[in-house]
Amino acid sequence: MSGELVPASNALTARWVKEVCDGTTTVLSGAGVWPLLAFLAAASREPGRAELQRAIGVDAAGADRHARVALGMLDSSTAATGAFGVWTHAGLPVEPWWHKIVPARARGELTGDTADDQARLDEWVRQNTGDRLSRLPIGVGPDTALVLATALTVDTRWKEPFEDVPLTPEEGPWAGRAERLAGLTHNTTDTNRLTLAEETPAGPVTLLTVHGEDDVDVILCLGQPDRRPGDVLAAAMAATDGQIRLRRGERLLQRALAEKTPGLRVDKALAFDPRPTLTATTVRFDIAAEHDLLAHAGVFGLETVSTQDRRGHLPGISRTPLAVGQAAQDVNATFSAEGFRAAAVTAIGAVPAGAPMAEAQVLNVTFDRPFGFLTWHRPTGLILLAGWVAEPENWTEPDPEPELTR
Repeated sequence: MSGELVPASNALTARWVKEVCDGTTTVLSGAGVWPLLAFLAAASREPGRAELQRAIGVDAAGADRHARVALGMLDSSTAATGAFGVWTHAGLPVEPWWHKIVPARARGELTGDTADDQARLDEWVRQNTGDRLSRLPIGVGPDTALVLATALTVDTRWKEPFEDVPLTPEEGPWAGRAERLAGLTHNTTDTNRLTLAEETPAGPVTLLTVHGEDDVDVILCLGQPDRRPGDVLAAAMAATDGQIRLRRGERLLQRALAEKTPGLRVDKALAFDPRPTLTATTVRFDIAAEHDLLAHAGVFGLETVSTQDRRGHLPGISRTPLAVGQAAQDVNATFSAEGFRAAAVTAIGAVPAGAPMAEAQVLNVTFDRPFGFLTWHRPTGLILLAGWVAEPENWTEPDPEPELTR
C-alpha cells in the first residue's frame, strides 16, 4: 500500500510547490496535508469526493487506510515523527464508521469553551513538535464542529558535519552585500552525492544529497537562474522519485556535463589522494512559513467541500451537514552545520454547513422527591415490578482504601 501512497503524496507536494513557490523564502509539507485530505476523501460525498480523490491520487474508498499507513510510516522512522489528532464538538453526532477509522488515541472533544479548546489544541501542538511550534494554525471558534490535525517533525544530525565559514558570493542576487553570509562547507570523496537531472521540464537541475545519521536525508537542488523556483523543485522531486535520469558523481567531471550543471565548477588541486573529491558549500537557513490551504483550494481538492451546502459534504463523519471552514499549515526548518530540524502542523476545521450552529435545549431531569419505578420485560411488554421510592437512603462516606503493609 505504501508503494501507492508515497508517489501520490509526493505528487501533491509537487503540485503545491509549483503553485506557491514564487522565489520568496518558504517551506511546506505536503506529507502533513495528505493524510488529512485522505480521511476527508473517505468521509465525503460527491462531487467533493471526486475532487479530493484527484488531489490525493488514490481511491477515496480506501483512502483512510492509506492515511493510517502514511502516519505509521512516520512512527517507524528514527528521525521523523508524526502525530494525528481529531477533535469533535461535544454536541456533534458522530457516525460509528468514523469512530471505527479514527484511532481511539487520536480522538478528543471540543467543549464549546473557545479559550479552553484553543489552549488544549495549542498544547497538543507544542507536545508533538517539541516546542518548535506553539499553536494550531487555525482558530477554534464556538461554531467549530470538527478539527483534524497532523504534526510532523524531523530531527537528524549529519553523517559528515559541515564547517561554518563566511561566504561572499561573487555573482547573483546575493552578491554585493555589505555583510558576508553564514556559509557552510565540507569535503568528501563520495562524489555520487552530487547528481545532475539533465532533462527536466525546468532544464538541468543540480541535486546534492546530505546524509543524516538516521533515516532522513536532505537534498539541496539548484536550477538555472531564469527558472521558476516551483518548477525547479517539482523537477527535483521527479528526479528523486526516479522519473528522470540522473548523471552521477565522476561523470560530471566531463566538461560537457560540468558546463550544464548549475552551480558546478571543476578545479584542480594538489593532493596525496588522487581520487576526485567533492567540496559542497551552502548557507545556513532558519525559515518559517504559514500557508492558507483554502487560498489554493484546487490543489488540495477542497473547492467543493469548503462551500456552504445544506446537505453538507462529509456524511461519513456525521449526519449533521458539515463543510470545511479553515485549512492551514505552519512550518519551520533549520539547516545548520550539525544537522537539520523541522516541524510542520497542519489543521483542517469543519463547521456546520448551510447555517451556523444554534443553541440547543438540554433536558435536565432530577428525581429529588418521591418517585415511582417499573421493571419492564422488553420482549413481551410485561411489567415485572412496580414500586415507589418515598424514603431514599442516607449518604454515608465510603470506607477508606486499606493501607498496604509490607
